[in-house]
Amino acid sequence: MVGEMASETAGVSDSGIRRVGIVGGGQMGGGVAEVTARSGLPTVVREISPELAEKSRAGIERSLGRALDRGKIDEAAHASTLANLSFTTDLADLADCDLVVEAVVESFDLKAAIFRDLDAIVTSPDAILATNTSSIPIIDIAMQTGRPQNVVGMHFFNPAPVMALVEVIPSVRTDDAVTARVTAFATDVLGKTVVAAKDRAGFVVNMLLVPYLL
Repeated sequence: MVGEMASETAGVSDSGIRRVGIVGGGQMGGGVAEVTARSGLPTVVREISPELAEKSRAGIERSLGRALDRGKIDEAAHASTLANLSFTTDLADLADCDLVVEAVVESFDLKAAIFRDLDAIVTSPDAILATNTSSIPIIDIAMQTGRPQNVVGMHFFNPAPVMALVEVIPSVRTDDAVTARVTAFATDVLGKTVVAAKDRAGFVVNMLLVPYLL
């Protein structure tokens, strides 16, 4: 991996999530990684090339620098956030994560392939596999795995470090306990406001916005 992570010092709620993996380190994935790392969680970001991994790191560092300059975080928080971040090109480095958030482009085929790979790689039977999709049915993604009960939608809004809302979207196969864990994690650890949404096209916030965009 590119860089080493700090020891586990995360504020762990009843969610039991202590280590987070992010698949996709672009604007959205990098923002989610910044949020989890700032919350004290060791976070590993997976990108498809060393160049993109370094680009993701640089983007997060710029964002943290702006937060520091504006007084949103202090020097200690800046340093600890960077220490909590690690970058990799190997999906296997996410094997021991308690939560993996997929944040790649809105392509079902790509997301389906990633979830099939994660299903084979992530070791804990209690690990949660989340997708940041804003439009693809969660059930379609969940059924790419042998553990659809552990798959849930976790839709952050851009920019994730600034936007307070997170949609939590269970499919018809998601265990209630998994939904509760993700909700507790987003609320108690990340400090977000959770909107519960049903698994249908556009979820809640996108459905509210569409009439204003037409």
